[in-house]
This record gives sequence, structure tokens and C-alpha cells, in this order.
Amino acid sequence: MEIQKILVTSKLHHKLKTLIESFDIPKEFRFLPEDQVSKEDYEWADTFVGFRPTPNFEFGNIKWVHSLAAGVDSFMKLDWNKDLLLTRTIDVFGPKMSQYCLSYILQDAQLHEQFSNLQRERKWEFHIPKSLEEQKVVIYGTGEIGGYIGKTLSSLGMKVYGVSMSGEQKPYFEKVVTLHNAHTILDQTDWVIGVLPSTNETQSIINESTFMNLNGAGFINVGRGATVSDVDLLNALQSGNVRKAILDVFSIEPLPTSSELWEMPNVTITPHISAVTLPIDGVKCFVDTLSKLENGEAVKNKVVIDKGY
Repeated sequence: MEIQKILVTSKLHHKLKTLIESFDIPKEFRFLPEDQVSKEDYEWADTFVGFRPTPNFEFGNIKWVHSLAAGVDSFMKLDWNKDLLLTRTIDVFGPKMSQYCLSYILQDAQLHEQFSNLQRERKWEFHIPKSLEEQKVVIYGTGEIGGYIGKTLSSLGMKVYGVSMSGEQKPYFEKVVTLHNAHTILDQTDWVIGVLPSTNETQSIINESTFMNLNGAGFINVGRGATVSDVDLLNALQSGNVRKAILDVFSIEPLPTSSELWEMPNVTITPHISAVTLPIDGVKCFVDTLSKLENGEAVKNKVVIDKGY
């Protein structure tokens, strides 16, 4: 693919300009804030780079769109045709989300909260921490990010199972099943981790049918809030099917102050920070993808439009 004219839009366009120019790429660039992009810019460019489409987005002469973020939900709302390419930023999110998930799993296993409470009460009580080798985790989503989380947790001895659309077997997973067969591996699991993208097929896919198969498991969601039924999760937390929930993503963000989740003692809320996309992360992936496209190499960050990821 021959690329010549690249339109970069973001609130951080000045920062992106500095970063991209440091790579000395022999192309024409326009760096603009999202609200200053015109129809003429889209007619001029053959490539669009940004975290999301601009409000007045149109394809014009664009043949390649690169998302500086991992999620491409907003780009899925555009009217794509088969000749257009969409890529997304990858590689940096797996390590970050793995560390996020592992931190809360270890906090739970090492009884941090229990010992903190005992310290405040000046009580010396003997409790044995849980071993990771004795724990099972089910990861919903076995792609780039879910696979990295699976690799991290399995390397520490956890028994890792996966759920995906295809059910394709993957390294580091004891077994991977389809969403339809998820109930077959949920028994006796200690943790369920959601890493699914938001697509038409995954809306509220983690719901009562998932939670009813759990018996005091922990639940972590770092994928997309829309993949989980809020009502069913609340019921599961109240019934004890889910012992505790670590939630970084929500169907509505910011999470409304009226949400019951804020006051639940067995819920931890973080503001979508499990894998913050830094400008340098997106730029490095863009530059690498550009090089591969111009050299005719395969790109592993291509989005399958029909699937939405």
C-alpha cells in the first residue's frame, strides 16, 4: 500500500506531531484538533490517524484508518467498504492489563484487606494466604490481550481457561470453549476476567447464565462495560454468586453517581485506567504498521470489520 498524505487528529495533536516528527517519516502530514478538520482535509488525505472519528468524519480519499486506541467501537459506526483498511494499536495493552488483573488477584490471595483490618484492631491472628497454584481462572476473550493475561497467570501456576467466539484452542489455556459452551468450564472457578470487545454479538453476553454457574468467584472486567449485564451483575453480587468485583469499564462512562455499585463493599471501581493509551504507544504502533504496509508485510493489528475487532 502506498501512503503519502496522513491526517492526524486529536486533542493531543501537538504532542502527536512532536512524536511522529521524531521518526523522520518522509510523508506529508496534517495535525489538527478534532473540531477543526474540514471536508477538504478528508479529500486531501489518504490516511486517517486518531483515537476516534471526528464529528464530521467522511472517508473522502482515505484508504487506511489507524486507531491510536485498542478499542474501535466508535469506528464501527462508520459505513465501511471492503477496500478500506482499519488497524488498531496493540501490544502495549496486554502487559498493562495483566498487571492490573494480577494486582487484584494477589491482593485477594494474600489477604491484604483482612490483615489491614486486623492491624487497625491491633489483633494478631494467623490466617494462611491462598496459593495461586490452587486457583482457576476463566478469561472471556482470548485474543491479543486475553492471551497475554492468560500467559501471565498460567506462568504463576494458575489454571487458565478461555471463552471466545470461535472456541479455538490457544497457548497457555488449559481449554478454550465457545460462548455457547462457557457453562461447561465455569464450575469451581475462582476468578472470571472479561476482556471482550463490544460488538453486536457480545452485548450483555456475560449475564445471569454466566453468574448462576459461579459459587463465590471474583469477577474482573477490563474489556468493555457493554459486554456485561449490569442488572445481572448486581444480583450476583447480592446473592454471593460473585464474591467481589473489580470493575474498570462500564456501559455508561463516567459511571453515574446514582449507580448502586459505588456503595457496594464488595466492589472496586477504577475509572477505565487498566491500560491507558499513551501517545507514544499509539505512535509507535502506527509507525510500525505503516512500515509493514509499505513493505507488503502482514499486519497483525488489522480489524475485521464484520467482527468489530
